[in-house]
Amino acid sequence: MATATYPGAAGNTALAEAATFVPEIWSDEIIASYQKNLKMAPLVKRIAFNGKKGDVIHIPKPTRGSANAKAADTAVTIIANTESELQIAINRHFEYSKLIEDIVEVQALSSLRQFYTEDAGYSLAVQIDNDLHSCGTGFGDGGSVVFAGSVAPTDYQHTGCFFNDNGTTTQYTDDTLVAGDAFTDAFFRDMIQKLDDNNVPMDGRNLIIPPATRNAIMGIDRYVSSDFVSGGTVNNGLIGNLYGVDVYVSANCATIEAAADNTASSVDTRAALLFHTDAIVMAEQMAVRSQTQYKQEYLSTLYTADTLYGVQVYRPEAGFVLAVPSA
Repeated sequence: MATATYPGAAGNTALAEAATFVPEIWSDEIIASYQKNLKMAPLVKRIAFNGKKGDVIHIPKPTRGSANAKAADTAVTIIANTESELQIAINRHFEYSKLIEDIVEVQALSSLRQFYTEDAGYSLAVQIDNDLHSCGTGFGDGGSVVFAGSVAPTDYQHTGCFFNDNGTTTQYTDDTLVAGDAFTDAFFRDMIQKLDDNNVPMDGRNLIIPPATRNAIMGIDRYVSSDFVSGGTVNNGLIGNLYGVDVYVSANCATIEAAADNTASSVDTRAALLFHTDAIVMAEQMAVRSQTQYKQEYLSTLYTADTLYGVQVYRPEAGFVLAVPSA
């Protein structure tokens, strides 16, 4: 008779791995690691696709027309149709699974299951956040965002990515940014003007910066004034508003170029994103779901959470990448 192979320590929670959750060993409080602030999903265009069939969504992209002068006794001018469409591939399927032995269920605190439940939701949210951050590769003339399996696109050398080159706002290329090319107020204003020049609506503008950039701007007077700093508790990383732009801080900002690959710098180059809500679209075909199944052969319960979605740049002219040093 064949014997089922036990998943092993790497794939299940056995008594040894869960020892710290047993009351005799540890306290009643589950101490979770500090969770990254998640911001991107609420700030982008969302399409409800739950329960619908198909693996590609087609979204019409009408272009703006122009007014034509009307002379007496003449026919109106028919504006030619120049509509295009955007295709969103629903190809991002991620899961989080834990196999928990009965002995752990019996002896461990109820907060253990709560920890795994929260960790599952957190892990899937981080993945979505990272995918949305990767859409910065498609701003400007970056083109469509294409994921190679679980690997996100990484090419930020396009017309939508700029950095502060010693006081001059310059289009980014690899091996150019150095530690001294920090985020400045003048650089921020230049980038806002680029949104204005592209006729991007004033409302719905957001800036997401990495923690090192937040540290840098805290040395700028206007960024610590009551006009900028959001009152009360920080909500989803929102730290303030300046020039009509909501400013968020996130540890999930993508790395444009690692220090090891940059011949000009000893620090990583990170991607801060300045964008309008319509710059990026996310389509969720299956919201986060959770399932459980008892595995008698292991005397364990399998807990799984998963989600299925797609992301794409919708209005590439409505977003810019601000290349900033990580320190």
